Amino acid sequence: MSSLFAYAPRRGPLGRARPWIVAVYLAPLATLAFAFANPFVLLAAGVAAALAGLAAGAGGAVARPARFAGGLALTVAAVNAIASQRGATILIRGFDLPVLGRVDITLEALAEGVVLALRIVVALLVFAVWSACVDPDRVLRAIRPLAARSALTATLVSRLVPVAAADGSRLAEAGRLRGPAAAPVGRAALARRLVAGSLDRSVDLAATLELRGYALARRPFRPRHRRQPGEAGLLASGLAGMALVAALALTGAAGFDAYPRLAIDAGPAVAVTALAIPAVALAPLLGDLLRSRDGGRD
Repeated sequence: MSSLFAYAPRRGPLGRARPWIVAVYLAPLATLAFAFANPFVLLAAGVAAALAGLAAGAGGAVARPARFAGGLALTVAAVNAIASQRGATILIRGFDLPVLGRVDITLEALAEGVVLALRIVVALLVFAVWSACVDPDRVLRAIRPLAARSALTATLVSRLVPVAAADGSRLAEAGRLRGPAAAPVGRAALARRLVAGSLDRSVDLAATLELRGYALARRPFRPRHRRQPGEAGLLASGLAGMALVAALALTGAAGFDAYPRLAIDAGPAVAVTALAIPAVALAPLLGDLLRSRDGGRD
């Protein structure tokens, strides 16, 4: 069973770099998604994240959740436009909805919904690049010396949740194949069997972990990962991106106010920033991005 955010070995610096290097590299894009509301800045961060995934050969892994995020973004924008009831520029006046009553849709509420949707899409793209390019086993091995029980729990969850989902699919398929004369299998019966199977597996897993010595109070060693080519460029790009984010926060150049009237900073400073964000992010990946145009597959 494949996941939308499944990891696979990738090419280029993003696929080889140590997890903390990739975290520093992606941190500016994630910060822009959560801390800023200017749509031009958000679009630039989203483009940078998508192109970074494409340069690493993870275009398919980024495109699948992006399609999911598109429907979610439309829903968020529509719900905010209907539920906000704020703003001075009325686009659609006076229609009645159950519970909400009389509804006016304003330009300001619609713009705020679009910005909220953009923030969700950018955050999801950054998370998709991280999940597709960073080996989760390397992340868990890195945090095991600091939080052994949490690392073990996260490891088991990351392995057993897909197994439980596959069990559910197999049980449902087996129920459909019993023939037309058999009684239909309801969701409650499937859930009981799935829980029973999961409990049996957990007992076997606990016994296996005990036999392998996980119950012993041993101090875990800290793994040492070798430096990889391209890490210096990713680190420099991440630090430069954080400096750019800090400059935006200190100067307030990328402002956005939805109420009472729409106000968006769209001057030269914002234009330069919107161009600089993908340029800084893609500088260490430019060679891989150009090679991906020659038919590299996910």
